[in-house]
Amino acid sequence: MTVTESLPETVDADAAPEPRAPSLPIRRLTNAAVPLGTAAVLLLIWQFGVRYFDVPTYIAPAPTDVGAVFLEELPLLMRNFWPTFTVSIVGFLAGNLAAILIAVTFVHSRVMERAFFPIAVFINTIPILAIAPILVLIFGPGLTAKVVIAGLICFFPTLVNMVRGLQSVNPQTLELARILSASKSEVFWKIRLPSSLPFLFSALKIAATTCVIGAIVSEWIGADVGLGALIIDSTFNYRSPLLYATVFLSSGLSVLLFASVTVAEKLVVRW
Repeated sequence: MTVTESLPETVDADAAPEPRAPSLPIRRLTNAAVPLGTAAVLLLIWQFGVRYFDVPTYIAPAPTDVGAVFLEELPLLMRNFWPTFTVSIVGFLAGNLAAILIAVTFVHSRVMERAFFPIAVFINTIPILAIAPILVLIFGPGLTAKVVIAGLICFFPTLVNMVRGLQSVNPQTLELARILSASKSEVFWKIRLPSSLPFLFSALKIAATTCVIGAIVSEWIGADVGLGALIIDSTFNYRSPLLYATVFLSSGLSVLLFASVTVAEKLVVRW
């Protein structure tokens, strides 16, 4: 080996330093700015589009008209928001709790899974608009029927994902637990349940939006209060700005529930 080969390579003083990665606050600001900017552009296109093409207000009101009606009718919107919010939350909790309990039963009893899982699939194939009147006839036009409809529409995704999550445990891990004489409860709480949490929260994110759909559909069938009832009333009275404002408020409720589940997932699932 020569002396030249043994010398370390010299560092080029004029070489440009590697670019530093943006800090976390800047990344978060960028991530938030992209969807907000896209929404702002779409609103501008909507605003100038309806003005330029002279679209009648009863067909497509401008965003400024919707915003003005939203502020004017805010008390009316809030009076109808809280019943829908209540039905959505109770239906979300009831439907997902039932799905989790049934999924646990299926995992621990293959006979129960083979007997009742096809029935759950069959019920899920029935359109919610078709089954909602039946539930109203059974439970009456009160709160119970609305909660059942809202819970039913988010039941099946959680059931499927929870069963898959509970069954996704590595067989070698289960074999090791058996060798160590772990009880069924220990296997469930320390192995099966933690492995199912990512699947569960994926289903809960879906349910967070679909439960609002179920609540609104239930209010279409037979209710005089709620965002669903307000949508029907504003449609038949050709109050398009109020209709659009109600739809946006319903969407905001879905986004709020979705964000709540996302925050809960970050707090619970840390791996």
